[in-house]
Amino acid sequence: MNNNKPSLTALVLTYNEEMHLKRCLESLKDICDEIVIIDSFSKDETENIAKEFGARFYQNPFVNHAVQLNWGLENGEINTDWVIRVDADEYISEELASSIKNELPTLKEDITGVRVKRLMYFFNKPLKKAGMYPIWHLKLWRHGKALCEQRWMDERMKLSNGETTTFEGDLIDNNLNNLTWWTEKHNKYATREAIDILDKIYNFTNSDVVNANLFGTAEERRRWFKKKYLNLPLFVRPIIFWFIRYILQGGFLEGKRGFIWNALQCGWYRFLVDAKIYEAYKAAGKDKNKLIKYFKDTYGYDITKIG
Repeated sequence: MNNNKPSLTALVLTYNEEMHLKRCLESLKDICDEIVIIDSFSKDETENIAKEFGARFYQNPFVNHAVQLNWGLENGEINTDWVIRVDADEYISEELASSIKNELPTLKEDITGVRVKRLMYFFNKPLKKAGMYPIWHLKLWRHGKALCEQRWMDERMKLSNGETTTFEGDLIDNNLNNLTWWTEKHNKYATREAIDILDKIYNFTNSDVVNANLFGTAEERRRWFKKKYLNLPLFVRPIIFWFIRYILQGGFLEGKRGFIWNALQCGWYRFLVDAKIYEAYKAAGKDKNKLIKYFKDTYGYDITKIG
């Protein structure tokens, strides 16, 4: 290990990430003792890029992000005091790198997690309106003190004990793929989110998840608002959500990029999730066992378990 770096391992999930991975690892190499890649059997140059940076490279079949992250924590042979979760299309800003390098080694023992700001890019420019910034996420934790909650979508890291603090600087999420790739990915996401929503109604699984609390952490507040959103009628709630984000929270101030982002992410995607729930009800009714069979037969998902 390099004593000039914090005792920190980066855990990065990959699948065909040759477009992004070098940028990600360049931002991590000076602050991490170790980099662990959990790959879903990429067919491009992902493995070669990972090995150029001296990363340990593992492969595991992908079920969802929660399963893959927890598999990496269990099997990635992590030897450091701290872990940071970074997606392959994300990278660390210089300010955040400095915060991690200077402040992480000084934290008291009762601090077991660190929240950082995620800055989303769209068409290669930052999105700072419509509730998109700052969004605080638990991204660093003491090794052994957190697991990823078992959810089909919108999974978060959950601390077993201890307190959290915050670091200045941004974790930048800047995916360079085109809109065809984006819509195909979100079509798959919509299926998993529909399952996740129905799980809240039918209790297909019994998983330990982040609490919903209006007065809690940023993640707990977002979860609280999400629960209120889910209580609204199908197909009405995407319209309300779009109105809040685009009009009330100023998404229109980001011009055409803001219009496209809010139309797709806050409108089309949320509508698609509701349409998939409606489709499931039309095919299987509201019987729990028939819904379980529907998702197994149609999508190959055993929704009674995650992983």
